[in-house]
Order: sequence, then structure tokens, then C-alpha cells
Amino acid sequence: MEPQFIIGRHVSDLQARIECDGEDPRMLDVGINLMLYFVYHYIPRLPVSPTAALSPFGALWIHQGIDRISRLPDNLLRNIVSRIPVKDAARTAALSSRWCPVWLSAPLTLVDSHLLPDYGAEAPYTIGAPSPRAVTAAVSRVPTAHPRPFRSVHLTCTTMNEHRGDMARWLDIVTAKGVKELIFVNRPWPLDLRLPTTLFSCTSLTRLYLGVWRLPYTTTVPRRATFPNLLELGLCLSVMEDRDLAFILERSPVLEILVITGSQTRVRLRLVSHSLRCLLLGFTYLVDIEVVDAPRLERLFQSTTFREHGSKGKLGRSMIKIGHAPNLPKTLMLGYLEPGNNEIEVTKTVTVAGTKEKIVPSVKILAIVVQFGVRSALKKVPDYLRNFPNLETLHVQSDKAEDSTGKVQGQSQVLAGGRTH
Repeated sequence: MEPQFIIGRHVSDLQARIECDGEDPRMLDVGINLMLYFVYHYIPRLPVSPTAALSPFGALWIHQGIDRISRLPDNLLRNIVSRIPVKDAARTAALSSRWCPVWLSAPLTLVDSHLLPDYGAEAPYTIGAPSPRAVTAAVSRVPTAHPRPFRSVHLTCTTMNEHRGDMARWLDIVTAKGVKELIFVNRPWPLDLRLPTTLFSCTSLTRLYLGVWRLPYTTTVPRRATFPNLLELGLCLSVMEDRDLAFILERSPVLEILVITGSQTRVRLRLVSHSLRCLLLGFTYLVDIEVVDAPRLERLFQSTTFREHGSKGKLGRSMIKIGHAPNLPKTLMLGYLEPGNNEIEVTKTVTVAGTKEKIVPSVKILAIVVQFGVRSALKKVPDYLRNFPNLETLHVQSDKAEDSTGKVQGQSQVLAGGRTH
């Protein structure tokens, strides 16, 4: 069994620490519950809803008992069926003979939580409960019974470790059905279940979000495997190594949006992509962020990144290295950075008044986090802002300091040193 991690910590260490402190061991399950809440919060919203509101004028659509909806063209009817939960879509076949071929020819959206009796109203945050057998069976049955493609598949309420055989079969079905959007979340435990390499056969994907997985060994992925159509990738609460992330970027030639939230192990992000436009990092255990070659990158946004601990027990500094990213400043919100904790290093120097300086002269939008109650934190701001001499817009988030050291006189003048407008 490979070691399991929670934000860079071994699970066994966490369990031992909880018991040593005399706490209830079940507190760890509460923590996992919060993590699941975190994952479900960050994955994309469901494309269909079982609780869609009905128009109060719906009864007016039926005039003198005439069914006008069924008279609509097939394309419109298929569009209607594809926008409702799969159980409701299947029920339309019982309306009349007119609707039966519509159901069979419509591209559907499969959401496993919608197969539960309550449509998943309570299931997402139940820890330790086995996966409902009826849901697992339905997920295996519905795609094979439906002859047309599925435009979106959300598998988020199954304990994948209990259904490894089914899991591999589901990915085969996703590949065969030409799915465009896949949201694939593993219900812990274990937190680091290895993601099947079969996923790399899903060449039709344009949007992929993975939650609570360990990325596969790159050596086991076929050489020619790629995501040729993937535009958006999200990695939530994942266990990965530097080479894993680099491998996925290399195999995603048209990727435009990369979202990394809650990585469980520290990652040195080395960004090489000629297609990436937006990078979002949240609650991520990072060492460094290095923009090596990203000519189309426009936005780099990070929030609450965890770093290596220094020799004195304090959080170490994370380095943001900007190399070849000519489009980065045009519409970028570069943030949220912490002066003193996030260092900026520019690998190419710029000549200013005859002197070579490592600055980012074309960044115009910046967001920073400042503790106004801590003198030492506030005094770092002016020097930090000098990295961005042409700054036009500055967003400042004020964090509450645990140990305030008093106010600094002239706070507005300190911020004005960044030439903001």
C-alpha cells in the first residue's frame, strides 16, 4: 500500500497525532468530510438540475388539450431531453410513441447522484458509507443501453476503491461514447487511489475535472496517448509529482485553462505550454511556480498556497518565476500574492535608465494580501510593488493578524508607492 497524504502529511502521522492529543479519532473523518465539501465546491456546476423551477404559466401551453410540444422538430425535442436528468429523460419515452425515438437519439447527461432516490441531496457529504449498489449498477447499465453519445458525465458519489472493475469499464464507455465533459471524483478512502491510465484514451474530452486521485505513473501511459481536444483541466485534492503535471500539460496541446486546488503533496509547477491562457491555484501545496514558456498566458491567479516549512518552523517563501510569457500582463489578475512570502523572480532583465533590472514592466493588474495590523508586513509592500513599475490597478485583501503590532502611519501613502490609479 502506497502512503496516503493529506496536504503533504501522511495519514498515519495525522492519526497518531490525534490520538496523542487525546482527541476522538473520528475527527479525522470530519476533516475528510470538509475536504469533500471543498472538492464539490470547486468542481463545475451540474449541467442539468432535478430541481428546476416550473413556469407558473405552464398550464397555458396546453390549449384545448392539444400537445404542441410534441409537434416541435426533432432537433428541438432532443435538445430538451438532453437538458434534464437522465432518469427524467428516460421517462419521456413513456409519453407517447412520438417521444420514444427522441429519447434514443438525444445526447444525454449522466450524473450518478441523480440516480439516488433523493437525487443526491444528502449523499455528497456522507463519510464511510458504501456506494449504493443500485447507483453503481445504473451507471454501468444506462450508457450501454443508450445508443447515442453522452455529452457530459459526472461520477462523484462512488467509492471507487470498492468498484475498481466497474471504474475501468466506465472509462471504456466514456471513451466509446465520445463524452465531451467528465467530472470524476473518488470517494475516500483511500485518498491516493491511482487513476487508471485508461483515462488517456478519452480523446473526445474538452473539459476534465479529477478529484481525490493519485495521478497515474507516466511510464504506464501509452506513448501516443493525448488529450487532443482538452480545453479545461481541473485537479482537485490530488496526489501528484512534478513530472506528472508536466506530462499532462505536454499531452494536452490545446489546453487553455488549468485549475489546481488542494494538491495533497508539494509540487514544483514548471509551466511549459503554448496554448494555456489561464492558471488558477487555490489551497495548493506548492514549492515554486515557474512560467518557463507560456506565450499565450494571460492570467495567473493563486489563493492560499501552502509552502515548505523553514528551518525555524515558519512557512518558507514560495518563488514565482516568470520567463517567457509576453501576454501575461495584458489582462492579468496576478494574485493573490503575499509580499515577503511570495517572491517574484524575472528570468529576463529589462534595461531601465541604463541599468539592468529584473522587473515585470507590463503587468498592469495585481492583487496582494496584506496584514495591515502587522508593521513588518506592511513595510514590505513598497519594495514589492517596485517589481511592477507600470501597475494601473491594485487589489488589496486585508487579512486579520493574530498578533497585531499596531498601525503604521501613512498606510495610503505606502500603497501609493506602487503608482496605482
